[in-house]
Amino acid sequence: MKVCIYGAGAIGGLIGAHLAQAGEADVSAVARGQTLAALRTQGWRVRREGVVRTAPARAVADPAELGVQDVVVIAVKAPALAEVAARLGPLVGPQTMVVPAMNGVPWWFGHGHAALGEAPLASVDPDGRIARAIPLNHVVGCVVHIASATPEPGLVEHTMGTRLILGEPGGGVSARVERLSALLTQAGLQPEPCADVRREIWYKLWGNLTMNPVAALTGATSDRILDDEDVRGFCSAIMLEAAEIGARLGCAIDQAPEARHAITRRLGGFKASMLQDVESGRAIELDSIVGVVQELGQRLGVPTPNVNALLGLTRLMAQTRGLYPRA
Repeated sequence: MKVCIYGAGAIGGLIGAHLAQAGEADVSAVARGQTLAALRTQGWRVRREGVVRTAPARAVADPAELGVQDVVVIAVKAPALAEVAARLGPLVGPQTMVVPAMNGVPWWFGHGHAALGEAPLASVDPDGRIARAIPLNHVVGCVVHIASATPEPGLVEHTMGTRLILGEPGGGVSARVERLSALLTQAGLQPEPCADVRREIWYKLWGNLTMNPVAALTGATSDRILDDEDVRGFCSAIMLEAAEIGARLGCAIDQAPEARHAITRRLGGFKASMLQDVESGRAIELDSIVGVVQELGQRLGVPTPNVNALLGLTRLMAQTRGLYPRA
């Protein structure tokens, strides 16, 4: 299979490296700047517990150089997705699977829900450009459960996890999902075909919705956030609002906020990805993680006062630092 990784950062770089090292696919990457240069000169690189594994990489800046692919894994930050979608055309043929390995709620999440209406989710696809550029029949839903970072361009520091939950956006596990899962398994990753990938997306968001922006606001690691009773209570209130939205969307969460906090606590004191972005001066993924929850609540008539407060505070912090556009 021909597989293109669009965005060879912490997640895309890990997936690309595993596939290239396994040798079961023709793997390429679309990258830019220092990452592109690093891939061309040093190949795929993943460091785990001090050991660096490498593999040759074919990397380009222009997708047209690669032609039609069997699989395109999109692993960019959410604010960059509209630009990427506009450049995706040369990679996509009639049977191409497009796999967004990204944080937050994807642009296609509300498709088919009468209660949400036909308009695209303005928080993640304001004018519907992404949906027009990436037709739904090409999309394979993906939920990433991997902890990794990029301490320098082209080098992935892998901390834990290789789990990728895969499924059709409309539900079910298709033959193409099974093929993709088999390929990723051969590459040493841990894919899980799932009949309800939308629910898995919402469940992951349920945790990220609080831990990411609160970390970005405070600069605190996860353990310190959970150790503060007032902050933990605020997080729980937000999660209850999101749980009500999920229940109305068919993505019910059968877990109390405190139970989820206990799971997060077992991961140790880590820096959430949004805090890492703030510290590195990168634009934050606020809309796909928090803004979209506010929008879904508005469309469904679910009050979200705590979500609204978190969104406003994080937005103002990010605008002050130049990490989120001003209105």
